[in-house]
Amino acid sequence: MIRTPLRPLARILLARDKGENPDAIERENIRLRHEQMRDRARRRAEGRLLVLGVMFFCGFALIGGRMGVLAQSEPSEPRASAAGAEILAQRADIVDRHGRILATNFDTHSLYAQPQQMIEPERAARALAEIFPDLDEARLVRDFTGKRKFLWIKKVISPEQQQQVHDIGEPGLLFGPREMRLYPNGNLAAHVLGGAGFGREGVHAAEVIGVAGIEKYFDERLRDPAYGARPLELSLDLTVQAATEHVLAGGMSIMNAKGAAAVLMDVHTGEIIAIASLPDFDPNDRPRPLTSGDAADSPLFNRAVQGVYELGSTFKIFAIAQAIELGLVDENTIIDTSGPMRVGGFPIGEFHNKNYGKLSTSDIIVKSSNRGTGRIALQIGPERQQTFLKSLGLFEPTPLEIIEASGGKPLLPKRWTDLSAVTISYGHGLSSSPLHLAAGYAAIANGGRMIAPTLLRRDAPQEGTRVMSESTAAAARRMLRRVVSSGTASFGEVPGYAVGGKTGTADKPKPQGGYYDDKVIATFAAVFPAHDPRYVLVVTLDEPTETSGDKPRRTAGWTAVPVAAEIITRVAPLLGLRPSVEPAQLTGITLTSN
Repeated sequence: MIRTPLRPLARILLARDKGENPDAIERENIRLRHEQMRDRARRRAEGRLLVLGVMFFCGFALIGGRMGVLAQSEPSEPRASAAGAEILAQRADIVDRHGRILATNFDTHSLYAQPQQMIEPERAARALAEIFPDLDEARLVRDFTGKRKFLWIKKVISPEQQQQVHDIGEPGLLFGPREMRLYPNGNLAAHVLGGAGFGREGVHAAEVIGVAGIEKYFDERLRDPAYGARPLELSLDLTVQAATEHVLAGGMSIMNAKGAAAVLMDVHTGEIIAIASLPDFDPNDRPRPLTSGDAADSPLFNRAVQGVYELGSTFKIFAIAQAIELGLVDENTIIDTSGPMRVGGFPIGEFHNKNYGKLSTSDIIVKSSNRGTGRIALQIGPERQQTFLKSLGLFEPTPLEIIEASGGKPLLPKRWTDLSAVTISYGHGLSSSPLHLAAGYAAIANGGRMIAPTLLRRDAPQEGTRVMSESTAAAARRMLRRVVSSGTASFGEVPGYAVGGKTGTADKPKPQGGYYDDKVIATFAAVFPAHDPRYVLVVTLDEPTETSGDKPRRTAGWTAVPVAAEIITRVAPLLGLRPSVEPAQLTGITLTSN
């Protein structure tokens, strides 16, 4: 901008010629310049005020329009709504290996209230309390007659309950669409499925999320629209699972046990065909976790995966198999099991203080000799024992596809001494879950390869890491077969199906230290058919007591073995295993030539 000089030379000279004061010219120019500056400032201020006014007008118009829209729509609960975020309620189904539904979705409704629209709030509160006995009528009256504009009454209601609420005829009671998770088989496979609940919620939709089990482990996959309507296919067999749970519940009752667990696993693919933990729950109405006491007392506790126990003599076959693999013994090697035997200053005894004398390696398993297994463990040594048990997965949680599996980490000794090696060889001093045991026995059953258990269906065998030779695994299977045919698991014989296995009875530890005198964990680990194993079955009973005799019996041979035998009897035909029928000998008939 070109500014006019305050004392222009031409005017100054002209003013001097006329005898005028030149300073008057400067004062006049200053006045004119100030008037121009004032005019420009006024125009700038007026423009700013105009722009600000337009902005205020638009802002108030937007707020007013939004208020009008809200006034014409149903309110959403403020804490549950998310502005601009779409709630995806659709969730994929979960099915068993044959496509049968384990978890699906069900369209229902929620019930909420707008108290300001109610005509007779007291009558509505009384009627709702009759329909929903868990509601407090007095509290409903306070909410309906107070200042609240919105409140949830029930997040999920049945069609019958919806009709009953309709019949009340109260305009302030309204319904919102809901999609809830439905488990049509009730308690069946409850610990595998876990359960689902609501995440973000609004009046017109609710987000269904997994809260436990496989629902939580695969939560993102089940909610991902990219998978469309494709269900999540599990390795479970619904009919086998039902039979396993039914027999296990009966055995738990007959044996007066506090709890029970069972794992049925394919030894070649690692598929879990059935897995059960009792007591259980209904995932349609999942109970709340315990806030005090022992977590194992809750029906939510998965004994098959989370429960880590000393599993007793079921571990002996691992020690024998390792010794055979190392070339220290064979099936016929004689071991002196006579007492006394002391390791690290502690005595090593036998069940009921028996003294078996000299036994072959095979007979040590058949008679379940602690001293015999312990002496073999000393030959192996603590370092090599640790390496072998680690290769069987007994140092880490099992990689199973449920969220609770990460909590089932085995409990190991702080110092692995000779005494630890001896006691661990017969299942004391190291605590693991029944699922760990099933995976270890699967390695013996399938010819020596360690495979990972899985809850997802597989169409081909796993090529796991080799942990023992086929000949060692075959020798171990022959010993397990003898345990059932002539050893401590004679009640495990199932006509038509050659069963092999090992019993384990471990004293139950006290929370404050030491062991109970009259409480045990009884376990039977079985493989069948023993000549060509297809499946491994582990049954564990917590504090069983068999009372049919003159005095109570708690050992696995009397408790866990009969339950496992009944499970095999029920499920073997369902698994497509044909019984081997031995022809009867003909008597009184003489063969003559034609």
